Amino acid sequence: MSERGGFAALDSCVHCGFCLQACPTFLATGDEADSPRGRIELMRELERGDLSPDDAALTLHLDRCLGCRGCEPVCPSGVGYGHGLEAARAVITGRRGAPALARLALRALTGRDVPRLLYRLARLLRATGVPARLAGWGRIRFAMGMLAATRPTRNAAVGTRNRATPSSSAFPVPTSALLFRGCIMEGLFSHVHDATIRTLAVNGVNVEEVPGQVCCGALHAHAGLRSEARQLARLNIAAFDDGDAPIVVNSAGCGAMLKDYGHLLDDDPMASRSAARVRDVTELLAERGPVPGAPLDRRVAYDPPCHLLHAQRVADAPLAVLRAIPVLQLVATPDAAQCCGSAGLYTLVQPHLSRAVLAPKLAQLREAAPQAVATGNPGCIMQLGAGLRAAGGPATPVVHPVELLDASYAAAGWYG
Repeated sequence: MSERGGFAALDSCVHCGFCLQACPTFLATGDEADSPRGRIELMRELERGDLSPDDAALTLHLDRCLGCRGCEPVCPSGVGYGHGLEAARAVITGRRGAPALARLALRALTGRDVPRLLYRLARLLRATGVPARLAGWGRIRFAMGMLAATRPTRNAAVGTRNRATPSSSAFPVPTSALLFRGCIMEGLFSHVHDATIRTLAVNGVNVEEVPGQVCCGALHAHAGLRSEARQLARLNIAAFDDGDAPIVVNSAGCGAMLKDYGHLLDDDPMASRSAARVRDVTELLAERGPVPGAPLDRRVAYDPPCHLLHAQRVADAPLAVLRAIPVLQLVATPDAAQCCGSAGLYTLVQPHLSRAVLAPKLAQLREAAPQAVATGNPGCIMQLGAGLRAAGGPATPVVHPVELLDASYAAAGWYG
C-alpha cells in the first residue's frame, strides 16, 4: 500500500467528533491534538507538506497514539484511521528513522538471531517466581509484572498446561487449519498454542505446523518501518502457500496484521488470498460450536483486545467460546472495549501515558472483582496482568479464552 493510499483513507473525515469519546489518549490528556480528529488534521498537513516530518508537535501527538483503532467502529464516515496513521508514521520514520529503543525492542522480540536466546532466558527467570515478587509500578518493576503474567497457570479452574492430546473428537469428519505461531506467542505463550491445538482438535480441526513462517510484521508497520513489514509479509505468504486451509491465529495483533496483508501488499494478488484465509482461533471454535465442556465455577471478565474488536471486528466469537463452558459466569465491566494501553511497543516507549490509559480499566476490574480476566492478545495479557499485580490485592490471573475452554475440556475427560 502506498503512502497516498494510506492517507486517502482519511479523506472521508468530516471532523464530526464522534471519535473523541472512543479515544483513550484524548480521554487521558484532554488535548484535541491527542484525538483522532486532531491527529487527522496533523496528518493531512503532513501530506500536503505544510508540516515537516521533523516537526516536534506532529511527532509528539502521533507518537502518543495507541493505534487501537477504537475510533473506527464509531465513525459514521468510515474513516480508515489505522491505515492513515501507518502511512504518516512511514513518512516520519523515512525522514528521521525509528527511535533507537523501538529498533532495539524489535530486534530483541522479533528478529531471527537474538529472540530465541532472550525468550529462553526470560522463561528461566519467569520460572524462578522472582518477577512475580518484584512486580509493581516503575519501568523495571512493571516489566517484571508483565513477564510474570506470561507464566502458564497450573490451576485447572482457570487454565492448565496439560500436554495430553485429545482422545477423540466430537466431529466425525475433521478439517484442517494451519497454525501461525508468531514471536512473543511462541516465545512466552507456547501454552496458549498447546491449548489452541487441543481445543480445535476436540472440535474437529486438525492443526498443522508451517515451517518457514516469520514475524507477522505488525510492530514494524506500527513503527513506520513499512519496507520491513512488507518483507516479512512476503515470507509468510510464501510459507503458508496458496492453499485453502484457514490460517489460525491466537494473537489479536498478529491476526489483524495478517488480515491486512492485502492492503500492505496491494500489488500482490496472493496477499489478498492469504489474508482472506486468516481466522482468529475463537472464530474457528465458534463456527464449530464449540463443543461444551465440563463446568468451571468461576467469575470471568472478558476484556476484548482492540485489534480483535476494532480492527478485525470480531466481537461475538470469544463470548461464544466462554459460553460453551457450563456454570462459568461472565462479568461485565464498563468500557471494557477501551484500550488497556499495551499497544505493541507503546507500553515500552510511552510508559506514563500507557499507565494513564490502563488506570480506569484497572479500577473497573477491581470493582467487578472477577476470579480471572480473559483476553486474546499477548500484550493485553501482560499489561493487564502487570497492572493488576501492581495495584495490589489478590493476584487475578489473566488468561486467553482458549485456556479456559481447554481446562473445561480437560475436566470433561476429552484428553487422554
